[in-house]
Amino acid sequence: MGIRIALGAARGDILRLVLRQGLGLGLVGTALGLAGAAGVTRVLNNLVRGVQSSDALVFAAVALLLLTVMLAASCLAALRALRLDPVVALRYE
Repeated sequence: MGIRIALGAARGDILRLVLRQGLGLGLVGTALGLAGAAGVTRVLNNLVRGVQSSDALVFAAVALLLLTVMLAASCLAALRALRLDPVVALRYE
C-alpha cells in the first residue's frame, strides 16, 4: 500500500482497492455461510420434529447484517489506508 501511495496512486484508487478486497472476501464468506446454513437446517429439520428452521427472511436479514458490518469494516480500513504516510509505510515494507 505504501508503494502505491508513494508512486502517486489516486485516493479513489486506494479506496476502491481496499473496499474491493474486503467486500470480495466478505461476499464469498457470506455465500459459503448461507450454503452451509441451508444444509444444516435440513439436518436439523430431520432431527427435531415440528420445528421449521428454513425461514428465508431470517437468512436474508442475517446476510444483510453481515454485509453491512463488512462494508463498515472495509470503509474503516480504507480510510486508515488513505491516511497512511508513504514514507512511514515504505520504512516498514
